[in-house]
Amino acid sequence: MAMDELYREVILDHFENPRNKVKPESFEAHEHGSNPLCGDKVDLYLTFEDSKLKEISFQGEGCSISQASISMLTEITEGKTFEEIEAIMKDFKGMMLEDQPNPFEDDDELEDLSSLEGVKKYPVRIKCALLGWNTLAEAIKKHRT
Repeated sequence: MAMDELYREVILDHFENPRNKVKPESFEAHEHGSNPLCGDKVDLYLTFEDSKLKEISFQGEGCSISQASISMLTEITEGKTFEEIEAIMKDFKGMMLEDQPNPFEDDDELEDLSSLEGVKKYPVRIKCALLGWNTLAEAIKKHRT
């Protein structure tokens, strides 16, 4: 199976079977993000513990790329420190925006993010992949201040 096809399957799996797509009964913070150009929307629900993201879930609607990326984000960032999350965000944005090499290919925990590398071929879709990440960055920034 070609890597492109495998990556499409990973994106489709996260879109059709999103992880952590639920509005929890209790949460500490809420952050809304949207991409008005294509209509993608996300609401992140977060609980923090010291400088760690204890729990994260979402509700949202939009294209398969935005929703799959958000699903991946919730799996990858939950339980991580802000510093760990910021390092992953930096690598992800570098791969998506700055044409840096894919840093996730050999990382079992983060390899699903590799599936989004092909989105770079479609510049108008990059914002879809980054929506959840930018929304999470804003939530962390607000929590810290």
